[in-house]
Amino acid sequence: MSWDDNSLHALTNSLPTGWGAQAALPGDMGEITVRWQAEQIILELLAETDPASAWPRAQLRALFEAHPENPEHVLLEHLTATTELANAENGAIPVNASSQNLAAPEPVPFTRRSRNRIEAILADKMLMTAFQPIRRLPEGHVIGVEALTRFVSDDGASADHWFNEAESVGLGTDLELAALHRALAAAQAVPDHMFIALNLTPATCADPRIPGLLVHSQLAMDRIIIDLNGPVPLEQYASLTSAITPLRRRGLRIAVNGAEAGFTSMDQVLELHPDIIKLDRSFIAGIEDSPGQRLRAAAMGELARHVDAVLGAQGVETPEELEAVTELGMTAAQGYLLGRPSVHPLDWNAWIRSESETAASGPAS
Repeated sequence: MSWDDNSLHALTNSLPTGWGAQAALPGDMGEITVRWQAEQIILELLAETDPASAWPRAQLRALFEAHPENPEHVLLEHLTATTELANAENGAIPVNASSQNLAAPEPVPFTRRSRNRIEAILADKMLMTAFQPIRRLPEGHVIGVEALTRFVSDDGASADHWFNEAESVGLGTDLELAALHRALAAAQAVPDHMFIALNLTPATCADPRIPGLLVHSQLAMDRIIIDLNGPVPLEQYASLTSAITPLRRRGLRIAVNGAEAGFTSMDQVLELHPDIIKLDRSFIAGIEDSPGQRLRAAAMGELARHVDAVLGAQGVETPEELEAVTELGMTAAQGYLLGRPSVHPLDWNAWIRSESETAASGPAS
C-alpha cells in the first residue's frame, strides 16, 4: 500500500524484465485487473442505502449503465462530479456552471478544497491497489509483494501528493486506513505462501483500529509485514511498541527504513528490533561504484545481524546494483529491474511463475 510516484493513469502494463517474464496467464488470476477493481468499487457504492447520497448514486448508476465497458472512466467522471458538488456547497463555482449568469461567490480556501478532494475519495472509495514483487537473493524467486496505493485521479498527482494533502487537512490517518482496507481485500488474490508488505506511518500504525483490520482481513498474521513509512518520533516509541507487540506475538513482522537521516534509522532499529531493515533507492543508486555506500551498507548489515533482522534493498534498477547488493549479503530486493508495480494479472502471474519454478527450495521466510 505504499506511497510511490504513480497515479492510476500511469500504471504499467508491461511484463517485468528478468526472472519469469514469459509466463502464461492462469484463469483464476485473470479477473484481478484495473477494470475489475473499478467495477467492484462502483458496485459497492451502488449498494449503499444512505438517503444523503441518493442523487450521486443515481448519477453513478446512469453513468455505469451508459458505459459498462469502461468502469475506470465512470469512476473518474463520478469523482469529478462529486468533488465539484462538494466545492459548490462550500462556495466554489462548479466547472459546468461557468457559463451561467451567477454572482461569483467567495473563493474556497485551499485547505477547504483539499479537504473536499480527500473526502470525495474517502466517500467514493476511489482507491486501488498495485503490487510490486519482492525477490529472494541470490535465487531471484518471488517471496512476497509490496502493496502500493493507486488513486482514481485524472490530474496526474502522485500517491505521495495525495497522502501529504490528506495529512495537511487532518485526514491522513483516514486515507491510510482506506488504502489499507483496499490493499487487504486485493491481497486475497496473492498466493498463500507469499507475504504482503503494507506501508503505514508510525502514527497510523498505533491507531486502535489497525488490529481489528488486520485480524479480520483473512490473511494469516505471519504473512503481513508492516513497513513503517517515515521516522518514529521519540515520544511515539512507547505507544507504537504497545500497539504492535500483541500483533507481533501472533506473527506480524515490522520493517523500517535503514536510510533515514542522521541517527534516526539506528535509533529505530535499536528501539523497535525490526524483522526487516530496508535500504531505499537513495542508498542503492550507484552502489556498485561507491566505496562509501558499500561501507555504509556493510555497517547496516552488521546492525541487522545484531538485532537478528533481514537486510533488503529497494529501488534496484540495474544489473550492477543487483550484483552489488547480493555481494553485500542482502537477502531480499525489489525495484524496476525485478518487477514494476502493477495491478495487471499478466504481470503478477509472471512473478508467480518465476517463483513456482523454484518452489522446491522451500517456503518464503
